[in-house]
Amino acid sequence: MKKRSVIAAVAAMGLVTGLVACAPADEGGPVELVIWDTGLLGKLNEDGSAADNSFLDKAAGMYMDENPDISIKIVQQSGDISSNAAQFEAASIAGNGPDIRVQYTGGPTLSFSDFFLDLSDTFDQETFDDLTGWNTVRADYDPNGALYGLPYGSGTYFVVFVNHKLVEAAGMDPNYVPETWEDMIAMGEEYKEKSGGLNPFWVANLEGYVGAWVIGALGGGELGPDGFTAQYRGDESIDSEGMIKAYQAWADLYASGLTNPDAGEVSNGDSTSGFLQEKGAYYIVGMWEDVNMNDAFGEDVSSFFIPVLDGAEYPSVAAGGPVQALSITNYSEHQEEAKDFLRYLAQPELQDLYVEMTQVEPSNSKSADASVIQNPLLQAQAEQLKEVGDLIYPFDNVMPQSVIDLFYRVNASVFLGTMTPEEAVSQLQAALDAER
Repeated sequence: MKKRSVIAAVAAMGLVTGLVACAPADEGGPVELVIWDTGLLGKLNEDGSAADNSFLDKAAGMYMDENPDISIKIVQQSGDISSNAAQFEAASIAGNGPDIRVQYTGGPTLSFSDFFLDLSDTFDQETFDDLTGWNTVRADYDPNGALYGLPYGSGTYFVVFVNHKLVEAAGMDPNYVPETWEDMIAMGEEYKEKSGGLNPFWVANLEGYVGAWVIGALGGGELGPDGFTAQYRGDESIDSEGMIKAYQAWADLYASGLTNPDAGEVSNGDSTSGFLQEKGAYYIVGMWEDVNMNDAFGEDVSSFFIPVLDGAEYPSVAAGGPVQALSITNYSEHQEEAKDFLRYLAQPELQDLYVEMTQVEPSNSKSADASVIQNPLLQAQAEQLKEVGDLIYPFDNVMPQSVIDLFYRVNASVFLGTMTPEEAVSQLQAALDAER
């Protein structure tokens, strides 16, 4: 990782206030492992208590029951992805971050490889053979590279949810699945006409996240399953024709008038509530919303993967993949205890517990018990994934954190028309070059 300036890191130290850093255990007391999570494996209620579906809290409690000499403290970082990264970097430079950090796989893990322990000797061969997703947390995505995290879950993928009642009210078939992006746009135009001008697509792109999901799918259709990792390695350019086409289609969506007029102003935190309030018939998001969608709509909701552009070289894709990874800091004073906890989490029965509690993605264990998947949306998506031609590990999973931060910003700008697709890819290429 190419570190940011020391001045910037020191300034970011102010963000760390209130977070509990790793420290030696009290004399005679149990060893305390401190975990920083960003709501990926741990969930909180509004009052700050652990939610009923907080897998990390449940697993930690079970582990402590079996290991009374170990105490685990879970600290939930607040704020957005960029501020969380700044908090961790600042604390790590100072050497007082957590023992274990939970973050996204790919770039958000590899970007902090200077602070993470190589876990190549942590798991036995049986575990390596059983779990998938190791490639997403290895240095340079090399199968033989240093291992910087334990991937958890088989992944979530970007989808479009369909409100059946609204679509049926417009006299349309809610089970229709568009084959291409252009088909989906035509579907939106038909809905707007037949519904008397109602909004087809509900989009909340203030932070540029929806753009990331769309570019992941459209760019993946143009570039293929190795496209974004090839860009990371420098084998392919970001400022390519395929990326420009993807960005142009993204910009055209807003210009078409088929999204809510305030799509560039609505925060991701308000996205689900807007769809539940029926502000759009179609919702571009990801499988992580399966629980909310099923709870709200029951049988009156379905999903399909974001389709690719007409004529794409890779016409059948699902963009997404392994989401979270657990890493051990190389300055932790309790590395052996931290390794033991990760080995505990890697057991197939713990993976099954994660799926059972969260219902947002299948297990990445080949020994998984598929019966624990109860959410009908997730069941359907798991079957649909079997038919997909190519799985695309998206841009914002692959790239270094600084490039990802810029990616979100340019996604927001291109969508609103304040930046051209050519300017966006040029800036992203320059940012990646600066990281090398």
